[in-house]
Amino acid sequence: MAGERFAVVSCHVEAPLDDRVWARFSKLQSRRPGGFSIAALMRPPDLAAGESEELWLERAREAAANGTLGHHTHFVGPGHARPPGEDPPHAARVRREAEWLRAHDLDPRFFCGGGWYIDERIAETLAELGYTDCTGTAFRPSYLAPGAPRLAAGRPLWLLLPSGHRLLELPATHSLGMALKAGLDPQPMPEIVHVYFHDTDLLDRKRRLALELALRVLGRRRQPIGLEQLAQEAARAAPERPFRSVSER
Repeated sequence: MAGERFAVVSCHVEAPLDDRVWARFSKLQSRRPGGFSIAALMRPPDLAAGESEELWLERAREAAANGTLGHHTHFVGPGHARPPGEDPPHAARVRREAEWLRAHDLDPRFFCGGGWYIDERIAETLAELGYTDCTGTAFRPSYLAPGAPRLAAGRPLWLLLPSGHRLLELPATHSLGMALKAGLDPQPMPEIVHVYFHDTDLLDRKRRLALELALRVLGRRRQPIGLEQLAQEAARAAPERPFRSVSER
């Protein structure tokens, strides 16, 4: 990957059953601003909260037809992404959701933990499932409490796990606002740029317009590719790092 200049875009689809949010996201994904195939990292339905399985599956299949489909877990509930502490059941939830997705003929290969949460048990589960992870970030999100663990990575990596498994990591490098600032700044950007945003951002007109401008500018400065292509490139050339060496508190 040395010398290559790529950019990818992913969306944390956290409100897939909200008609207004979905209409905005579906339209954006189908238009591919800046030439970007936008990956939909979707939160599975919370059936205990009464969310519609049928409608969710219909929209997930639509997203898969327009780009990459991924798996995004909210560890507490629809409106609460990050768990309050480290606990083995978090990995069990990821596995349970993945099995549900596959039982419904969906086969996402990318994952992002809600609130940027991941631990070793989850990482081991992702490796066993054949997932590529996108939970790492090149920056520390401002809302994380002091000491809250996160995966700190500024470029694609192979994460070495205690079991001996490896997990491919494609970290987010830019939020929506960071992407717009970087796109308009003549200073060099990282060789690999991974922009993320949330589907609910699209309800705000200013944020929606900022995102489209950022992607159009970024599409001229980097080669737009999808997560699958970046994963293929990274799998061949990404360096290896022990998981614990990039787990930050």
